[in-house]
Amino acid sequence: MFSRRFLLSALAVLPWVSAARAGTKEHAMYGLIGKFTAAEGQRDALMGYLVEGSQNMPGNQSYVVAADAGDEVTIWVTEVWDSPESHMASLKLETVQAAIAKARPLIAGMERVAETAVAGMV
Repeated sequence: MFSRRFLLSALAVLPWVSAARAGTKEHAMYGLIGKFTAAEGQRDALMGYLVEGSQNMPGNQSYVVAADAGDEVTIWVTEVWDSPESHMASLKLETVQAAIAKARPLIAGMERVAETAVAGMV
């Protein structure tokens, strides 16, 4: 169940979310939630490459790589960027390209779960 504090926090950011959806980017940042499926036995190595490639990306506010607690192959990546353009530019960085090349053989599946308009971070 949701806690009272969580619900009050969620209600407090609703005006920002509405403004972001209306095209006012005053408070909005760009977010992505992705799901990676690692090849059997390769989750830790894949997570290492994802973390390695995420260093020093201009415009990145947060890049969280997390193992799914319920299975041995799923990885969740939650990203916050100052803009969609910063995210796209990051994919061209040499360090990111190198990490992608190392990680590619370890990836059994990938999906973009959601794009978000981030209203704030704590």
